[in-house]
Amino acid sequence: MRTPIIAGNWKMYKNVAEAMDLANEIKRSVFDITNVEIVIAPSFTNLGDVGEMLIETNVGLASQNCYWESEGAFTGEVSVPMIKSVGCGYIIIGHSERRKYFSETNETVNKKVRACIDGGLIPIMCVGETLEEREAGKTLEIVKTQVEGGLAGFDEKYLEKLIIAYEPVWAIGTGRTATPEQAQEVHAMIRALLKELYSEEMSSVTRILYGGSVKPDNIESIMREEDIDGGLIGGASLKSDGFVDIIKTTGDLYAKKGTDA
Repeated sequence: MRTPIIAGNWKMYKNVAEAMDLANEIKRSVFDITNVEIVIAPSFTNLGDVGEMLIETNVGLASQNCYWESEGAFTGEVSVPMIKSVGCGYIIIGHSERRKYFSETNETVNKKVRACIDGGLIPIMCVGETLEEREAGKTLEIVKTQVEGGLAGFDEKYLEKLIIAYEPVWAIGTGRTATPEQAQEVHAMIRALLKELYSEEMSSVTRILYGGSVKPDNIESIMREEDIDGGLIGGASLKSDGFVDIIKTTGDLYAKKGTDA
């Protein structure tokens, strides 16, 4: 079975002290959980301090973005080597807010995926459609194009640690959530696409997360779907109780699946 991942995207919230308090609460609450891969993604200014707190814990550290060059005259940007140096093991790439507000494209996502993997980190590549695209019946077409564009030019071995996150844009921060069936349809399409582009093996081992107003009270129904391997959590990751509940529920379901297998 694929090990589930619960990743918390803190977005542009929390100053250094607040971030350290939250990270400390989370790590103390999940120290004994071994069947869920746990990741938190503070803002750039908090990565160093939070990273030190997470050394030798079961909580991984992610950056919310990166630039595709390793160094240079790129004022305001942060490179993969810089991100790696503060303890990150993951980078969130192509989040819909980056695409919407900062002109991210499939091409820039592709460059960032390459920089991330070349730098020895794990990319969490985000894809997802807008409300207008869903209402026009273009969900699968849009997501397919984003996956193909983000992975263009990469062979299977290169992508062995890839994580994909499906986040319908209309469900992010709105309180609206795709039904488990809607999410499963897109996850199944992504998995089938990976089989078409690469192989059955890659399709079966690549973990695909769901994101978009995930909360403690809906994580169980989402995680029961066959092709959903965890969550990229936004608002609910900003309070330790809710985030820990999501992690524990996911771990309990995973343990039950192992017993039933």
